[in-house]
Amino acid sequence: MSARAQTVRLSPAQHRTLASFARQRGLSEYAMLARVVDTGLAALVHGTGCAIDSREIVNELASVSTRIVDVERMLDRALFTACAAYCYARSAANGARKSDEIVTDEITAAYNRQRRLARENRP
Repeated sequence: MSARAQTVRLSPAQHRTLASFARQRGLSEYAMLARVVDTGLAALVHGTGCAIDSREIVNELASVSTRIVDVERMLDRALFTACAAYCYARSAANGARKSDEIVTDEITAAYNRQRRLARENRP
């Protein structure tokens, strides 16, 4: 099978890119152009697999999103538990005999304060 000569016109930007790739790979511009054509034709014939990759990416992002929601819930619960432990410990250390309703109000206030501070410090 014989090769067929073709004339290819490249924009200045395309030529710079082609020349840069050729230098990086130690090839002539002509040899690099042949590789680009081969790779481009193979992508057209066989496809790039982008549709499959896109579906996989979407599935993985959905999975990660679900896990992030679970982590957020767990962290939120840990924050509430830490606020409760702090308020009960402070009440016990002060020797004050507060009712559970008062301590619960203090816990809720501490929890809300920490959530507000976290929202304010976002970049």
